[in-house]
Amino acid sequence: MTKTIVFVHGAWMSPLCWEHFSKRYEAAGYRCLAPAWPGDERPVPELQRAPLPELAGLSVGKIVGHYERIIRDLPEPPILIGHSFGGLFVQMLLDRGLGAAGVAINPATPRGVLPGPIALWSALPVFLAPFSWRRTVRMSRRSFAWGFAQDLPPDEQRAAYDRYVVPTPGRIYYQAALGLGTRVNYANASRAPLLLTAGEKDRTAETGMIRSAYRKYQRSSAVTAFKLFPGRTHWLIAAPGWEEVADYALTWAREHARG
Repeated sequence: MTKTIVFVHGAWMSPLCWEHFSKRYEAAGYRCLAPAWPGDERPVPELQRAPLPELAGLSVGKIVGHYERIIRDLPEPPILIGHSFGGLFVQMLLDRGLGAAGVAINPATPRGVLPGPIALWSALPVFLAPFSWRRTVRMSRRSFAWGFAQDLPPDEQRAAYDRYVVPTPGRIYYQAALGLGTRVNYANASRAPLLLTAGEKDRTAETGMIRSAYRKYQRSSAVTAFKLFPGRTHWLIAAPGWEEVADYALTWAREHARG
């Protein structure tokens, strides 16, 4: 059985967002890799202060291709775990025949699933920012508090924002909204097992969107599962109680991963 895990972070995040999961899984004997998106390799304060120009040109295809090259160079097919946009990328990577199993935690959804009204509202600052399709955009503290971590006390919201949040390419939001470059073959019977999770109180990736994707995957005989975490927001990978999410994800992946 594979002992390698590759984490895929989402928009607005640096790979540091996986620090809790990584430590927990490494203690269980796994090798954990959390590669950055191209241009996100620097420390968070540097990314916050001055994002690299190439970050503005990132597309879904470039990001997924970046992870594909990393995964193909590994000595064994890893378990893939992604959050938010990273969860969409995990689905696309599985569709390309990569990975022993995949866990998409509160993911952005592939082409064919319409965004919900609350999710659209959470993304509105990106679409309202001038020329955001060709530049990097910044998430405000207020947006993070509303769309990611609405249940945290204000001091914990501020601490999480300062530690993890970085600029992101606006282009990927347009691609997701229009279904450009985000296609998967829902009927793909040869892909590795996939777990989709949702948070009951998630405003960024609404439960209905993820359930809709899960229903589309029923076209395939490949293993697909859905898990709802009651009372959880989009920030369930690092908010109090993250251990439950981490343990469920690893247990499911370990039980279903291809040998």
